[in-house]
Amino acid sequence: QVQLVESGGGLVQSGGSLRLSCAASGIIGSFYTMGWYRQFPGKQREPVATITGGGLTNYADSVKGRFTISRDNAKNTVYLQMNMLKPEDTAVYYCNIQLRYNYWGPGTQVTVSS
Repeated sequence: QVQLVESGGGLVQSGGSLRLSCAASGIIGSFYTMGWYRQFPGKQREPVATITGGGLTNYADSVKGRFTISRDNAKNTVYLQMNMLKPEDTAVYYCNIQLRYNYWGPGTQVTVSS
């Protein structure tokens, strides 16, 4: 059973930092892409950052230079270090793993106050 659980969300002031974690279970091996997506109120879920099994990363333009995605294959865990947070980063953040199907965690709320 593939399961993803996010943690690390919360309330932070503008300019602050948060580190999100996503632990995956039911996964064998590490040759898969994982990523972070976010959903703004009333909007579609959109990609924030992805990382392949080999460590290649990709970022949305809006977070480049501020967010860093990383992974620990031994722990089947992906992280998102978020620095210089802005109020417009406020969203529910979801962890994703790309296998034959896309799997999603339940999400974690990130709220950035001005």
